[in-house]
Amino acid sequence: MQAFALTAQDPRSWLERAVVISLFTWRRAEPSDPVDDQDRQGWWADAFPAVANDRIGSRLWLLRRRTITAQTLRDARRYCEEALQWLLDDGHVLAVVVTITRPSPTQLSGLIVLERPEGDPLSLSFDNLLQVPNAI
Repeated sequence: MQAFALTAQDPRSWLERAVVISLFTWRRAEPSDPVDDQDRQGWWADAFPAVANDRIGSRLWLLRRRTITAQTLRDARRYCEEALQWLLDDGHVLAVVVTITRPSPTQLSGLIVLERPEGDPLSLSFDNLLQVPNAI
């Protein structure tokens, strides 16, 4: 993820953008992930990573047709943590805490708290992390 090593004037703004890109870019589905057809999605440039097995995005898109259950919440949390792991690996943050809630029967929200080496944590709230119209 070398592109994010070049920080903007406000160090929080590049980190916010990095989180949004990491969560809402579709990561390629794993071979074991159930998909509707043969299309495993994913960002095309992941086929040519600068670092072996380096991939961008999250697998949150896999949840779009699921009923929202306790397992769906656990999977959403795991997918967010997986998507943000590079921030830990590259030393941009000291910790990532992901909290997933279900504010309505068809919606998931997320709170991402990043512990930064510079001190104050960065909290990002996503009120509509996932909207599933047939989630009931």
